[in-house]
Amino acid sequence: MNKKPKLTRSGARRCALQAIYQWQATGLSPAEIERQFIEEHGLDDAQPDYFAELLHGVVAQRAQIDEAIGRFADRPVEEIDPIERAILRIGAYELIYCREVPYRAVLNEAINLAKAFGATHTSYKYVNGVLDKLSHEVRAAEVAAFKQQSA
Repeated sequence: MNKKPKLTRSGARRCALQAIYQWQATGLSPAEIERQFIEEHGLDDAQPDYFAELLHGVVAQRAQIDEAIGRFADRPVEEIDPIERAILRIGAYELIYCREVPYRAVLNEAINLAKAFGATHTSYKYVNGVLDKLSHEVRAAEVAAFKQQSA
């Protein structure tokens, strides 16, 4: 008996990373990239709706996302390694627009993506540093509550 894989948000983030990287490199529309991606790669264990939300949301909100990342990056967003830039864009999108996802989950998922796909073995540190600072700004109450609870 074939078991269907459990559909996860982690899988959606992984697929979105690849799709957003493709968008950054080609400039194709999100709809075209989504269609190509699903036809050529499939979504495996990814939640299709969350994959689509991340891909379309990052593209639609790119200016606000890049402005937020830029406040905490050490260089212009367009000069950040393309994989790290895609990871940061997904993480920033989730921090700003997906309030139902705990900020710690957003950071952990971004770190895991950077460890798996980052340009260097320390990419995760850069991604964590930028998103952690952003989380203190856009999710200040949630961060404070977590720190108080952990103390």
